[in-house]
Amino acid sequence: MTDNDPSEYRHVYEFNLRFGDIDSQGHVNNVKFLGYLEDARLEMFHGDPVRKGEKPVRGMVIARHEIDYRHPLLPTVYPLRVETWVTEARAASFKLAYEVRDDDHVYAEAVSMLVAFDVEANRLRRFTREEREFIGRYLAPS
Repeated sequence: MTDNDPSEYRHVYEFNLRFGDIDSQGHVNNVKFLGYLEDARLEMFHGDPVRKGEKPVRGMVIARHEIDYRHPLLPTVYPLRVETWVTEARAASFKLAYEVRDDDHVYAEAVSMLVAFDVEANRLRRFTREEREFIGRYLAPS
């Protein structure tokens, strides 16, 4: 693998379309894409670490979402995937990039800004060293 091989820093979440994802126009409704991104984030920061015996990353909230729809997503029986990686990391926030895709098409590209949040104090906080290290695993080379 090279230093720029996406498999080294991208998290991959595979999923199948559900019947209810299809709207009256015969393609996946745009709001469903946000659900796919959420599912991918939950696996990246909670599901996968728990399965590996690691501590999940908690206490983050979404400050912003941006999404660009690139290609209509039609009903398919083939697995799709959300590839997710970090494009920028700071002391209390980071940007998470996504592609909803299969081997032939990118259906949507998105970016979310996540911020560290203290639920008990109801305020922003800084990421811990352990959280920064975990987030850094997915930081794409510049």
